Amino acid sequence: MRSKIEFNSFDHTKLHMIKDEAAEQQNIVILVHGLGEHLGRYEYVAKKLNEAGYTTYRYDLRGHGLSEGKRTYFKSYTDISDDLNAVFEFVKENNPGSKIFILGHSMGGHATACFGTRFPGKADGLILAGALTRQNNESTGPFPIPLPDDQYLENTFEEGICSDPEVKVAYINDPLVEKTISVGLLNRCWEGVQFLKKNAQEFRDPVLVLHGCCDGIVSEKDSRDFYGDISSEDKTLKIYAHLFHEILNEPCKDDIINEIEVWLDLHK
Repeated sequence: MRSKIEFNSFDHTKLHMIKDEAAEQQNIVILVHGLGEHLGRYEYVAKKLNEAGYTTYRYDLRGHGLSEGKRTYFKSYTDISDDLNAVFEFVKENNPGSKIFILGHSMGGHATACFGTRFPGKADGLILAGALTRQNNESTGPFPIPLPDDQYLENTFEEGICSDPEVKVAYINDPLVEKTISVGLLNRCWEGVQFLKKNAQEFRDPVLVLHGCCDGIVSEKDSRDFYGDISSEDKTLKIYAHLFHEILNEPCKDDIINEIEVWLDLHK
């Protein structure tokens, strides 16, 4: 069963959210999308998790999709994890007794890593897919960008999105995919990465870290460095040969989603 939710975040920014309830719910997975995209691009992942018994919540990040907020803009590097924390508290309040996991892709993985570092012990487990945690891809720098926060740059990420050309075409033609990105958002993410580096030992939750080795947008070294720095005792790292940035959209996505489901089942 699907429910649409208009959720007021910590500063009253209205976030568009969808809940897909599993027929035989085990526990909850919050899905957090990446830069410039929206919750609709995780329809298939939500469907597969529902079939495995996990109810899902998805939301459009502020300034993305159907959510409020200046387009692709963050005022503070904490905005993205404060939003996730507000969503988490909402989900927890409405699902007493359920375990709650978070699956974040790319900038959504950055949000999830920041959440885990700032609010350790809240979630029952975190999953990072192609997460921005160290900014090792030098081709996207240097940072911080010496331009005004309200200046916008063209979104050129489609080149490294996925090895499946149909996914790339769909990304380009998707009206809800943002075509420009603010300097403010990019610099806030850079500030968030500095926070993650400085406070890596604060991250101690169970975590599954996934990355494609041919990711041209976020270097797979981000995940290797993050994995080595955090203090979690329960941690797993998988780097997939030949895969690009959106490992959950690659032709072998069912295998990866199945691995996620196995990990979730081990932690339920």
